[in-house]
Amino acid sequence: MLTTLALVVLELLHEQPMHPYEIQQTIRDRYIDHVVKVRAGSLYHTVERLHRAELIEPIETARAGRRPERTVYAITETGRDEFHAALRELVREPRQEYPAFAAALEMLHTVEGGEAVEMLARRCVRLEVEIAGYAEVLAGVAKRGISRVGLIEVEYAQAMRQAELAWIRGLIDDIQSGTLPWGAMKTEEIR
Repeated sequence: MLTTLALVVLELLHEQPMHPYEIQQTIRDRYIDHVVKVRAGSLYHTVERLHRAELIEPIETARAGRRPERTVYAITETGRDEFHAALRELVREPRQEYPAFAAALEMLHTVEGGEAVEMLARRCVRLEVEIAGYAEVLAGVAKRGISRVGLIEVEYAQAMRQAELAWIRGLIDDIQSGTLPWGAMKTEEIR
């Protein structure tokens, strides 16, 4: 199974051949790094793995001025097939994902209600800031003429943050109103 970063690399090379630095810059320019974790080291490692798997191939190596040599890669036919197969599976089949926040929620019962509410309220503030940031990104790229289809992942991230914010606000209300009995409890009391 290809990682999401590998899929992003294949998608960008599906558009046109690029060298890894250009891939990294395109990821930033298109805000793909808002939905896929990207580090320079992991990107270069991913490119190398895709090359070893013969999903991409070098088509040219060039040096511009004092810059280091840059190898331009293109997607292979096998790479296109693998990309489309993995993409189809990711879109069609819901997967169990393991977000850190869900794990934290599982443990939240170990703190008193007031502290839980305070932590959740702080998360709400941060979510509001992220939501406002996504709104700015969407407005800014719309002005630059980037089509909506190029931003649906940012729209999705925005929708997920908005849903999370609404859910947390409801949880806070339930804790504060007593609808959800709360107290630092032992695990056996919860189950």
